[in-house]
Formats: sequence, C-alpha cells, structure tokens
Amino acid sequence: MANRRAPATESTVRDWDDADPSGQTYSRVLFLDSDLTEVANTGGVFEECVFRGVRFNASTHTDAAFVNCTFARCSFFDTTFTRCKLMGSTFDDCTYNLLEADGGDWSFTSLPGEDLRGAELAGVKLREADLTGVRAAKASLRNVDLSGAMLQRADFTGADLRGSDLTSLDPLTVQLRDAIIDLPQAMAIAQALGLEVRP
Repeated sequence: MANRRAPATESTVRDWDDADPSGQTYSRVLFLDSDLTEVANTGGVFEECVFRGVRFNASTHTDAAFVNCTFARCSFFDTTFTRCKLMGSTFDDCTYNLLEADGGDWSFTSLPGEDLRGAELAGVKLREADLTGVRAAKASLRNVDLSGAMLQRADFTGADLRGSDLTSLDPLTVQLRDAIIDLPQAMAIAQALGLEVRP
C-alpha cells in the first residue's frame, strides 16, 4: 500500500471519452474509471491529480508531467513514457506489463511493493524513490539513477541493472540472483559486503 495521502481533488471526471490531454493542464482532478487506451499525450500536465481504476493501456506520453499525482488500481499495459516527469507521484496496486520508460524524472515517487516484473526503464531518474519491496524480477533498469532510493526487500532476480546507480543498495536486504550488472557495480556490491577488492 502507498504510504502517502492522495491529494485533495476539486473536480471529478468519469468516462473520459475521446481524451486528448496534449498541451493541456489539469490540477487536482479525480479521474475515475476512465479509459485512456491508445491515447497519445504530448506535453500534457497533471498536477496533484488522482487516477483510480484508469486504463492507460497502449498509451504514449511524451514530454508530459504527472507531478504529485496518485495512481490507484490503474493499468499500464504496454504504456510508454518518454522524457516524462512523475516527481512525487504515488502508485498503489497498479499493473505494469510491458511498460516502458525512456528518460524523464521519477524522483521521490512511491512504488512500495509494486509488481514491475518485465518493465523496461532506461535513463530514468528515480532519486530517493520508495521502491521498498518492489518486485522487479527480469525487469530492465538500465542507466537508472537510484541514488538515495529505498530498496529494502526489493526483488531484482534476473533483472538487467547495468549502468544504474546502486550506491543505495544493500546486497543483504535485496534479491539479486541472476541479475546482470557491470564491473563497477560488481566492485561496489563487493565493497558493500565488506570485501576488499584488489587488482
């Protein structure tokens, strides 16, 4: 469960047919059980909005912003985020099958216990994000900034972590079996385990 309170909303949108948020700004709106399947959102801005039961399936979001938003029981099947800002947003009981994120700032997001198995994130900033207990087996987290992130009990079994900042990772509290890492990461993990690395 997310550990942050959802922002107070001032209006409600249901059944948002023919949605085109591109270039629009929405503040403190509750989107309830809406279908945003295959929406192409370029530059849309959502501030302190709440999405409950919203289907983002096969949608694309480019240079868009979801700042301090809450996503509850949403579906992100085959959703693509490109250079998007999701700072401070909270995710609770969502599905992420085939989700892709390329670039963008997801710092301070909250995804505790979420199931990111198979998701692909590349070049995303996840600074000080809450990834406690996240399930990311076989996910691809390439060149992701995880500095200051909470990673306790995270499952990265078989995940591709190459190029990512793992300085916040305690190898004794996460699952790393079969994970793919690069040589600098291997040295950092060895040192975190108290090993002395020598040439």
